Amino acid sequence: MKIALFGGSFDPPHNGHEAIIKEALNTLDIDKLIIMPTFVSPFKDKTSADEKQRFSWVQKLWGNLEKVEISSYEIEQKRPVPSIESVEYLNQIYKPEKFYLLIGADHLSSLHLWHHFEKLASLVEFVIAKRDDIEIPKQFKDLNTKVKISSSFIRSNLNTNEVCEKIKEEVKKYYLQKN
Repeated sequence: MKIALFGGSFDPPHNGHEAIIKEALNTLDIDKLIIMPTFVSPFKDKTSADEKQRFSWVQKLWGNLEKVEISSYEIEQKRPVPSIESVEYLNQIYKPEKFYLLIGADHLSSLHLWHHFEKLASLVEFVIAKRDDIEIPKQFKDLNTKVKISSSFIRSNLNTNEVCEKIKEEVKKYYLQKN
């Protein structure tokens, strides 16, 4: 079995996430794409939307896609979960012959700082989603997504033009109530 893991806060999910998922499904030779929302990113103190809301949005958007599984593993831990833990958890379940870990190019500069990076790198092949004209080193497989949006921009500007159509009004209403 060949799997790919795409984790993130999805606070909120947006068209950039959608582009990554579609490109991964169309270009990677995988049997399953696991989308795993975080409880809280190990690199952040908090999220704007609570974990149940973010999981619900992800489930609505991508839960019915063929080859896609939405995992609540990190949310169930009720704490920040380093990627290595999620990878080891999925390795126990699926015992994949190939394991891709999808990340945005904005994480490249800090990738070496990730918890147990060397071990993580021995277990997965990183697949980098192009973002913000960041140069992707040749040793990485990349996804031709050219994302130029971030969840933080959407939250701060309530710009829902970049939010997936299916949840656009729900997202706008949620963040307006929160602010």
